[in-house]
Amino acid sequence: MPQMDTGELHALLAWQVELGATEAIGDTPINRYASPMRLEAAAPAPAEPAPAEEVDPVAVATEAAAGARDLAGLSAAMAAFTHCELKRGAQNTVFADGNPAARVMVIGEAPGREEDLAGRPFVGAAGRLLDRMFAAIGLDRTAEDAAQALYITNVLPWRPPQNRDPDPDEIAMLLPFLRRHVELAQPEVLVCMGNISCLALFGRKGVTRLRGRWAEVLGRPALPMFHPAYLLRTPAAKREAWADLLSLQARLREGQR
Repeated sequence: MPQMDTGELHALLAWQVELGATEAIGDTPINRYASPMRLEAAAPAPAEPAPAEEVDPVAVATEAAAGARDLAGLSAAMAAFTHCELKRGAQNTVFADGNPAARVMVIGEAPGREEDLAGRPFVGAAGRLLDRMFAAIGLDRTAEDAAQALYITNVLPWRPPQNRDPDPDEIAMLLPFLRRHVELAQPEVLVCMGNISCLALFGRKGVTRLRGRWAEVLGRPALPMFHPAYLLRTPAAKREAWADLLSLQARLREGQR
């Protein structure tokens, strides 16, 4: 390189500074990773959200059911209950059907596809069979006279996917609504149809062993019976179902004396 005097070197340095060069390159490399670096003060880490408070769905259901002063209020409380996943996949909340003043309250298991679509318990083939069964002893869900009427509900108001059996947790969280339903309707007797009804109200399954034997449930006489859907699959069991209907008829006649 040609020799430059001091003035030329100063002029060249000033030109480099003007271009933005602020640091000279030395003869030996510098490990910048080992050098202390100026860091701006780090922003404070965002506070972790407070853990969501655990909700006891049974306690929520118990409080909501207790607050219902009539059947309309209970229906509204059930429709507003958001802690059961079954509600998300259901078309309707299936509350009840028939005459609330009836002497007999039939408690089924859970809505099927047709019940879910109709918003009423016991429709379709099983519902038609149920109507014929009780008509044989003079009871009808459409009757205005309480002595000849039926009132019908289910343990669960929402259809389980693919009509599977409800989980014990699902039964437990909705049982307070059923208890309150019975308290408000005040039937003389209960008819528990199917295994899920027996599990909810008697504490155990096995309707084949339980059927035909009167017991006390929720302070009232209760009779376990085969579910109409089971009778459609097992016609031979209709003889036992007829015997249970005659037992119910006899019980109602005794109550009229």
